[in-house]
Amino acid sequence: MKNHTSKIAMFYREDMVPLNSVSSTSQSPLKPKYFKELLEKTDLWNYIEVKDFEPFSKEVFLKAHSPKYVKEYFQNGNSSSGLHWSPDLAFSVRLTNASLYEAILFSIQNPEIVALSPTSGFHHAHPESGGGFCTFSGQVIASVLIYEKHGLSGAYIDLDGHYGNSIEDSRNFQPLLNEAIPSGFNININGRHEEYLSNLERKLDQLSSAIQKEKIHYLVFCHGADSHEWDDLGGSCNTDEWFRCSELVYGRISELRNEMGNLPVSLSLFGGYRRDDYNSVLNLHIGDLKICLDKLFGIQTKFTPIIKEPDRNRY
Repeated sequence: MKNHTSKIAMFYREDMVPLNSVSSTSQSPLKPKYFKELLEKTDLWNYIEVKDFEPFSKEVFLKAHSPKYVKEYFQNGNSSSGLHWSPDLAFSVRLTNASLYEAILFSIQNPEIVALSPTSGFHHAHPESGGGFCTFSGQVIASVLIYEKHGLSGAYIDLDGHYGNSIEDSRNFQPLLNEAIPSGFNININGRHEEYLSNLERKLDQLSSAIQKEKIHYLVFCHGADSHEWDDLGGSCNTDEWFRCSELVYGRISELRNEMGNLPVSLSLFGGYRRDDYNSVLNLHIGDLKICLDKLFGIQTKFTPIIKEPDRNRY
């Protein structure tokens, strides 16, 4: 039994992990499971409550995708993700996308708590197809549903190592998207090292202004571990800079909450692909949560992230 009040609500189910669809080149399908198992071993777990939720119906995916693509994926097993398609994989996709939506909705209804969807696999999908590991545009689906039901507009701070194209690629397909995620608030950062940090601060200034003017009503922070310079597929920041990004984002959220009251905040994991030491990916994500608890709740935990430098001759 936990001794502390939960500060982070995590939308996780065991069956959101398709154990029979693992790729030899990516641990991403297993990330929610690995993340939860490591998190349970840390003192951060005292402040986390796992929430159950229901999967999306197949029809929900029509919010962001063509009927042809949705039908082919679920009915005929057409997968563009490079993973072995199976009914379990298809069901897990219904859960991962629902997890993101439920986390955002919970943050709106309970803004004093941060909501966490331990997921990835959204931000490269297109209306007519997937892109890489990203099968469906979970951000588009979630925010359109939120806008339809609550009339609220959101912003995504996407610090994944790769540009998140799914939102921009869906603007002509989904007419409500410009209201659900206004132009300019699918926030991706260019540059490397100090330039990256400076660009992030500039974007946070623009975001803060929009929140103060009530143009943006909730935030989703997606701190992909592949923006770390030692990741196999990314690399904009060293370890200190990567965690400095966390401090900048959560510090700004704390300032806005002090000024305006509780601001709905939800989190998603996004990328991270180190084959030599996947624990370094997980340690980055948990280190980000550590900073979240410190900056937003004044809770200091003992966990120390360990990010191992790779052997440059490993592949």
